Amino acid sequence: MLSKVTLGQTDLSVSQLCYGTNMLGWLLDQGKSNAILDTFAGLGGNFIDTARSYGDWAPDAPVGASERAVGAWLKGQRRDDFVIATKGGFFDMRVGDYRNRVTPEDLAADLSQSLEHLGVDAIDLYFVHMDNPEAPVEPIVDALIGHREAGRVRHFAASNWSAERLENANAYAASLGKAGFAASETFWGLAVPNVAAAAAQGYQHYYEGEYEALHAAGLPILAYGAQSGGYFTKRANGADLGPLADRYGEPVNDRRLAVAQELAAAHDASLNTVVLAYLINQPNQTIPIFGGSSPEQVADSVKAVSLVLTADELARLRNA
Repeated sequence: MLSKVTLGQTDLSVSQLCYGTNMLGWLLDQGKSNAILDTFAGLGGNFIDTARSYGDWAPDAPVGASERAVGAWLKGQRRDDFVIATKGGFFDMRVGDYRNRVTPEDLAADLSQSLEHLGVDAIDLYFVHMDNPEAPVEPIVDALIGHREAGRVRHFAASNWSAERLENANAYAASLGKAGFAASETFWGLAVPNVAAAAAQGYQHYYEGEYEALHAAGLPILAYGAQSGGYFTKRANGADLGPLADRYGEPVNDRRLAVAQELAAAHDASLNTVVLAYLINQPNQTIPIFGGSSPEQVADSVKAVSLVLTADELARLRNA
């Protein structure tokens, strides 16, 4: 069972794992989506991550398909029992709008749609889905503070922002006497990416080597790509890696796989359990965002919270 932790400096009580819903509402219909979310909730999960853009790559799906699926399920639940995170400011794929949409105006439009899709009065944790490094942080932070003070969001956070930009944004918020970004949703898993290949696939700002100081200073990390796309399990099973072969085409992953297999055998656990436990057991607050296309996969992933890895075991994985 999942227990709850307080997220950073917020008043949000969230489960140790966050379920990522990018498959809901298009790849998985409402019935399958409900079954997965019911399973997650039944195991103590209350932290759900979605985005205004999820599903918009599927032309036959409704706009905001993932948010709509979460919202439809949420109607049958007690709203206060769940912490809903969503994201805005990404490309608008439905209309082919691939300019940088991290602007106060675009964030306001996306937030309005997210509230409608989810059927809620406020978003518990609202992420800026990407960054516009050429734009000053001040107008973006001002806009987010405005939405929070208007009650449309309870807390705001950043996804795919560099550590430097996060620090600058939070320093500006502090200068106003206001709370800034409450967390960072960051690309992080046990498998080390090939920087160029990962960037070409849309994965940027990997945790290791950039976010450690910010994390140690108290900013929670919500790790996306937490299972590395199943990279280690697929390698162990001899399965086709597809795009993962390029994304994680680094020799260090051979060594990390060997250590993960040793730890899986020692703890009588699956490789996926070890991969998620690597993040759950970090010394600074880390909440993995995991996926799962069936209730069985969700239940299997939740087993990771029961695996305690020592500091030495974490070091063996990190330094392999």
